[in-house]
Amino acid sequence: MRTTSDFYFRRFGFCERQIAEPPHPGLGIIVVVPCMNEPDLINSLESLLACEPSNCKAEVIVVINSPAGCSEEIRAQNLKTWEEASRWSKEHSNSSLIFHILHFPNLPPKQAGVGLARKIGMDEAVRRFDDIGRPAGIVVCYDADCRCERNYLRSIERHFERNPRTPGCSIYFEHPLDGPLEAKVYEAIAAYELHLRYYVQGLRFAGFPHAHHTVGSCMAVRADVYRKQGGMNKRNAGEDFYFLQKIFPLGAFTELTDTTVNPSPRGSDRVPFGTGKAVRDFSTGIKTGTYPLEAFLDLKMLFERLPATHHHEPSLRSDLCDGLPESLRTFLRAQKFTEALTEIRNNTSTTAAFRARFFRWFNGFRAMKFIHHARDDYYGEPAIEAEAERLLQLLSGSVGGQAAGSTRELLLAYRRLERA
Repeated sequence: MRTTSDFYFRRFGFCERQIAEPPHPGLGIIVVVPCMNEPDLINSLESLLACEPSNCKAEVIVVINSPAGCSEEIRAQNLKTWEEASRWSKEHSNSSLIFHILHFPNLPPKQAGVGLARKIGMDEAVRRFDDIGRPAGIVVCYDADCRCERNYLRSIERHFERNPRTPGCSIYFEHPLDGPLEAKVYEAIAAYELHLRYYVQGLRFAGFPHAHHTVGSCMAVRADVYRKQGGMNKRNAGEDFYFLQKIFPLGAFTELTDTTVNPSPRGSDRVPFGTGKAVRDFSTGIKTGTYPLEAFLDLKMLFERLPATHHHEPSLRSDLCDGLPESLRTFLRAQKFTEALTEIRNNTSTTAAFRARFFRWFNGFRAMKFIHHARDDYYGEPAIEAEAERLLQLLSGSVGGQAAGSTRELLLAYRRLERA
């Protein structure tokens, strides 16, 4: 294991070991928290501290970070946060949960961002699990403005115990729908969360096997899987999506739904897409659009053909796109589908192997690329409420039935669906 770990850090590592204090032999969970220009970190840590202790020991690694040359405002806030959190961690670390506060004030500007911050913390977690010979230790991603239920740590521990084959999991989340912020913030976050849930449910309805949420503050992975898959990337946005696309194809990825993370609903201009941008856009009058249901219905037609496709005669494979919607035919031609299909079929002998290899090719990247293609070139960008209502009726078998109602009511219906 040492050799494997050393190879990983030589190839993918960013920095040397950061925590000198040796880990407890019973350490089983490490929560990694990136933090930049966050005035609310202590409240996030308080939420973790309030958790019921897990049976194993747990740690929290906070990575306060900023790029070299950042504004004085960010630098000052990070310094203040580091000083406050360092004092707080010394006062509140206990035998069950230890907090480590790291400070990286001058990261390379071209690499600095949430991806690198997560990577620094997750790499450190792998080192600590290596130190005690626990390759399957659990590395959890959280954020500096989140809250969690009191059963958060216990639920994570129990979930991995009950699912020994799972390489990782997506953790159930709910954004706050009311509170001290302006009403329009909660309207915006309800629409955006509905969009996220609609997308995942749309892929599941289509038959895509790797339809999971990719929310950076709501995911966990085993340390050995993290290392074997090359670790976290250094992307400044979408780092969670790109990271999990390496984990999903391993199979047995799971959903943890008996605890809840509450990410912040606030707006932000840090990244070009995601929660912060959606809330900011909504506040300026830009309504939340989504993907057309027709795109998922088109995918469903393709995926339903897979069993027959495996047994199709080679000479007829060029005709496999016949009868598919134009959106799919143009997309598959651009993706050189016929060539890919030949390679997949030539290297698989069973339908199960064919299906697994096909979905390594038609992965989460291609699925999203097709959905964008269908939206941009064929069906347009409809309102989230209309499409979420249409899909919900299909899922419930009540097409033409009574509408679920407002954005919030639709969101609550999707939340119930996912928890069920």
